[in-house]
Amino acid sequence: MALTFSLAAVQLVMLAGVRIVAFLVIAPPFSHGTIPGSIKAALSLGVALAVAPHLPPGDLGQSLSTGGFVADLVLQAAIGVALGFLVALAFAAVQSAGNLIDLFGGFQIAQAFDPMSQTNSAQFSRLYQLLAVVLLFASNGYQLVLGGLVRTFDALPIGAALDLGTYSRLATSGLTQMFVAALQIAGPLIVVLFLADVGLGLLTRVAPALNAFALGFPLKILLTLSFGSLALLALPRIVAGLADTSVSTLLGGAR
Repeated sequence: MALTFSLAAVQLVMLAGVRIVAFLVIAPPFSHGTIPGSIKAALSLGVALAVAPHLPPGDLGQSLSTGGFVADLVLQAAIGVALGFLVALAFAAVQSAGNLIDLFGGFQIAQAFDPMSQTNSAQFSRLYQLLAVVLLFASNGYQLVLGGLVRTFDALPIGAALDLGTYSRLATSGLTQMFVAALQIAGPLIVVLFLADVGLGLLTRVAPALNAFALGFPLKILLTLSFGSLALLALPRIVAGLADTSVSTLLGGAR
């Protein structure tokens, strides 16, 4: 049995697959180092095969020449990376909150290289990042991210260029929202740790012979572990809200 495929259909699948795989390399939870590259490639190919029949051949911005096809491949890769960055920016708030807790709790001293995220991070930063990835898969939040990616082909067809003005505005707004969300997540614990430092400072003024510096580390570790564990209870709701925000930002960047 012989199967015949038109050249235009094959090119549409390849162009859609390039955008999708570039997105999966950047956007969480698929960008995490624990997910093998073969899984990302297989997933991008499967989604591309599902999306391609709904893309008319007229979506090709260039002719079927080699030069035009290579240019379209580069354009789709750039679009996938740009859209993935918007999603990664939204979920970076969780890891940033962990970084703030490590900084004010004294855990930043024990930071080490994390081979999964390819960054230097301390305990709470790594814990919050891993929990966010787990919650995205456990709550089917990854399906929202993939659904938003599929809908970008309607908002930004193959062959269309990304609006840099809109993208810059969304990236700037996303960066601001990331810092605000990180402060909202870690803010209560930061206030508690700050008050603990103030109390130790006052204790040093009252009893100069008391080594408050030696008491500070175990006290702040105890407070961080106690209140940081309570903060984890709100993490599922936070991750769900970030998933919705990332999808709306993703669709906004594709317009």
